[in-house]
Amino acid sequence: MKLKCGLLGEKLSHSYSPRIHAELGNYEYLLCEKAPEEVEDFIRHGDYAGMNVTIPYKKTVLKLVDELSPTARATGSVNTVIRRKDQSLFGDNTDVYGFTRLVEKSGANLKDKKVLVLGSGGSSLSVVHALNQMGARPVVISRSGENNYTNLSLHADARAVVNTTPLGMYPENGRQALSLRLFPHLEAVLDLIYNPARTALLLEADELGIPAENGLYMLVMQAKKSSELFTGMKIDDAKAEKVYSTLESEMKNIALIGMPGCGKSSVAEKLALLTNREILDCDGEVEHRSGLSAEKYILGRGEAEFRKLETEILRDFSKRSGCILSTGGGCVTVEENYRLLKQNSFTVWLKRDPALLPTDGRPISRAEGVKALYAKRAPLYRRFADAEIEVGESTEETARAVLKAIERKIDS
Repeated sequence: MKLKCGLLGEKLSHSYSPRIHAELGNYEYLLCEKAPEEVEDFIRHGDYAGMNVTIPYKKTVLKLVDELSPTARATGSVNTVIRRKDQSLFGDNTDVYGFTRLVEKSGANLKDKKVLVLGSGGSSLSVVHALNQMGARPVVISRSGENNYTNLSLHADARAVVNTTPLGMYPENGRQALSLRLFPHLEAVLDLIYNPARTALLLEADELGIPAENGLYMLVMQAKKSSELFTGMKIDDAKAEKVYSTLESEMKNIALIGMPGCGKSSVAEKLALLTNREILDCDGEVEHRSGLSAEKYILGRGEAEFRKLETEILRDFSKRSGCILSTGGGCVTVEENYRLLKQNSFTVWLKRDPALLPTDGRPISRAEGVKALYAKRAPLYRRFADAEIEVGESTEETARAVLKAIERKIDS
């Protein structure tokens, strides 16, 4: 009979933990959503062999187990519970291990450096403990503590920022607790959020040229450690690394950009067949929301109004994960769309000889001329793109070239 394991939390519908544990070990792994008043009975009497614990119950469970590991005791936070053969409960903390591995992946050397830790919840306790073990100097920033968001000027000398709050997590994409521009000496930014892949905080780090990592690697590595506790069997790092790279690829959207008529819609359809992903078509959504085709919308209401609606659609679509986004040819002309696409997508510029681009049904191409429009937009496509693909003789050839480009990017 398989071991029964799972994840305890309040809201878990978007968790990737079942997907990860399915690859790591041969045991059941269920999502266990519980209200606060249900937690004690579930932990003490639930039918499970091992249970991970997430927001907001990491501190709650601390008081419900019979024995704590030294790490759990030191952090005051439990994220893994093991039910022993005698039915006693052992509480451990694998977040410390996961975060330590994340710092190693980032390449940051935090010894003797001030690190701002945003948030004071259960994850913050684990991060602070790990940072202390590394010889760093963590400073917790909270809403009402001694160090808070009103006196950040005291910490302009910080060398790293770690976000442990849920601010900016799906579906509240785009939010961040502070601006990194307040800290001119930053060497690393780590955000424990992994959905979206790039929070507003990480996007700002990219813009400032600061090395940054999201929390997906930490999630996988702490799951590896938890799985070892569940089963009593060691897991090779290579196996966990493969789970991480696969999940990273699957979670990201594939966003297609390029000139009107370059083949985005047909390539999107072929990619959907090859990858079993859902297509999100921006021009199609314009028609769905307005009752007008993209062409009629532009002709009737003007390009400026069309761009506003297009950005509204991208704001919704770009929050999704694991989809194919077929964008409008001019989405790159709106600055806001850069961040929207970068937060959760691998963006591919489909390039086609301007002489071969059609103008039928494309009012902007007709009005400005294809060559002039291409000359104006090419630098924007290049800025947005993670890869550039020449449109091949067949749609399938082009789609497979897109997938190879994504694979190369992930492996690099």
